[in-house]
Amino acid sequence: MFNGLNHSIIGASHTAKGTVCQDWSAFQATDDYAIAVVADGHGSKKHFRSDVGSKLAVAVTLGVVKDYYADVALFEENLVSDHKRLIRKLEKTIISRWNSAVKEHFDGHPITAEEKAPFTDEEFATLRRESIYGTTLIACIIGKTYTFGIQIGDGSLVVIDEDSEADMPITEDDSTPANLTASMCNSGAIDLFNDFYMPDKPLAVFVSTDGLYTSFRSTEDFLDYHTIIASHLDKHQAFDAVVKRNLAKRTHYGTQDDISLSLAFDHEMLMDNIDELKAQVERNKFRAEIRKAEHKAKIEKQRLKNTLRQRATDDDE
Repeated sequence: MFNGLNHSIIGASHTAKGTVCQDWSAFQATDDYAIAVVADGHGSKKHFRSDVGSKLAVAVTLGVVKDYYADVALFEENLVSDHKRLIRKLEKTIISRWNSAVKEHFDGHPITAEEKAPFTDEEFATLRRESIYGTTLIACIIGKTYTFGIQIGDGSLVVIDEDSEADMPITEDDSTPANLTASMCNSGAIDLFNDFYMPDKPLAVFVSTDGLYTSFRSTEDFLDYHTIIASHLDKHQAFDAVVKRNLAKRTHYGTQDDISLSLAFDHEMLMDNIDELKAQVERNKFRAEIRKAEHKAKIEKQRLKNTLRQRATDDDE
């Protein structure tokens, strides 16, 4: 039985400025698959409806995946035989439907004087409709014997495998030029997607907006965090509130940005491995202490070098 949870927390900086949360997230489970989705609206001046754009991106993705699974046997047959072609086709459908959803919202909600006020007439004339709603998107789907995910823009996707090891299968953004922010609103958005496929079902998958990753000191700490969450999913309904409080704490004392987290897992499979997950948490704690000690030693070594260098300089004078 698939299960999961999701939360979107408004950033402390947004609360201070009186602006809305730009993130959106969702989780959905059926008998055949579970999907976790997050989107992060860009929020800058020219993307002044990106909070709507992120909400539309998540809703469209849920709808597209549901439609693709209308014939489960055919979908899974095509996925196994040529996952690259099918995933790219799914990405194209999501982009197309998001553009249509944006147009429908734009037509039904004309630009207000308040929205137009920050722009000169020349600036406003250059805005593309889709750009106004600009957003990132990350989604991960667990099937009965496989997993795949898609991502455009920043944020993170974490998979915890059968050995209770956490990994990020999508880490490089080679598809995006250095001077371009990958976004659903880009005219060539389909070529800015990154994706992955694995013919195995992991213990859990997580997707999150970049506000979560940037609240950690290291990638290792970030991955360990997901293992800790997974180790409590045997009682996920009670743990749900704990996750929400922790995310709120992270935005207030860390990144100050909006944070969204969504996850999916197979409850029976996770229960079969819960003891190993808890053991992995303890191993991760031990490794974290080693990293902490190594970091402290590195700092002390650098301080000693600086002291010796300063003394040498003083002697020369």
